[in-house]
Amino acid sequence: MTLIILLAGIILLIVLIAWAKLNAFLSFLVVSILIGLCNAMPVTTMVKAMEKGIGDILGTLSIILCMGAMLGKLIAESGAAQKISESLAKAFGVKHILWAMVLTAFIVGIPLFFDVSFVMMVPLIITVSKRYNIPVVYIGLPVVAAVSVTHGYLPPHPAPTALVAAYNADLGLTMLYGLCIAIPAVIIAGPMFATRLKKYNNKPPDTFASKDLPENELPSFFNSLFTTFLPVLLIAVATVCEQFISHKNFVTNFFIGIGNPPVAMIIAVFYALYSLGLKRGRPMTELMNHLVDAIKDISPILLILAGAGAMKEILTETGVNVQIASMLNSFHVHPLLAAWTISAVIRIALGSATVAGLTTAGIIAPIIVTSGVNPCLMVLATGAGSLIFGHVNDGGFWLFKEYFNLSLKDTFKTWSVMETMVSVIGLIGVFILNYFIA
Repeated sequence: MTLIILLAGIILLIVLIAWAKLNAFLSFLVVSILIGLCNAMPVTTMVKAMEKGIGDILGTLSIILCMGAMLGKLIAESGAAQKISESLAKAFGVKHILWAMVLTAFIVGIPLFFDVSFVMMVPLIITVSKRYNIPVVYIGLPVVAAVSVTHGYLPPHPAPTALVAAYNADLGLTMLYGLCIAIPAVIIAGPMFATRLKKYNNKPPDTFASKDLPENELPSFFNSLFTTFLPVLLIAVATVCEQFISHKNFVTNFFIGIGNPPVAMIIAVFYALYSLGLKRGRPMTELMNHLVDAIKDISPILLILAGAGAMKEILTETGVNVQIASMLNSFHVHPLLAAWTISAVIRIALGSATVAGLTTAGIIAPIIVTSGVNPCLMVLATGAGSLIFGHVNDGGFWLFKEYFNLSLKDTFKTWSVMETMVSVIGLIGVFILNYFIA
């Protein structure tokens, strides 16, 4: 019965947003309440679950998204995004600038969380789209595909790292095998799939669209690049200190501290205020106005993500993920396919790749020893399943929709299809590797 209620809730959510044109945040709240009531949840329990879900998602993302929006606005208004895009075009040629952007996103995505990578790449995506008259979805989807794949497949991201520990896998081999699968997944679900997306001519919000400034008013290439990717540097150094240095001291703890994603984003914003603003003679009032504009544009996205968090927590409280996992666990299939399937179904039900991966780990981990399957491949199979078909209960779905100004229907046809391709290609890659290394 819980699964039927879940399906009805998702359908109702789509109807409220797409047909009734109800605000997405209000739609999430209405559906969350109805799902709770249909599952006979006491009102007090339901309200606490919604508060927890909203608090968890905002507690995790509010600093990152707000700071990312501020940083993006400063990068756009200062001409830093213009400078980087011009330099990429000169180095790779306008014809190959998409591949340059994908490569950049893939490198950035390895040390950074998905949300950080996403908000960091948005100003560059929109600037390149506007400057070279390239459809924003055509260039944006491959870039987002790159950061999505690293989020699902590769340590040090939370779910893959936790799966490595849960499955007792080798971190280095998991990274190596993950790269072997991630690269073709990004190419196929990114640039190759994007050749079908040139018809999307929607205009993204103007917040991150940089103005065309004369060359003498642009910051230097080094200043633009260093300021834009300062969070990458801070978080990468923290990751190395945390993962590969066993004996911690004051220095390593310091770098781990400043490399914490919210802290790194705050440091980057203040550095951008100086390097792209004050240092170049911009008045503080002008810079603060840019930051206010950035927050105005990001607030609706935060509310939508908060609503998705409320719904996810309600579903978690009903135990639907445990029910799905128990049901699928009774089928006798190859362990790699079982891990992918369980993770995929939970992902579709709850929308969270991390929850899907960690829930699957609790079920699959005990059978790894007896099955004889390579635990590194089990990490990748689980991670691939956790990326499948992001839809209305997926925060990434709404980030992509709102930042690139897409309709609900077009977001399904782009983001959801891309995520499914990444997931299925990952499963195929896992079985190919299993054939050679088993």
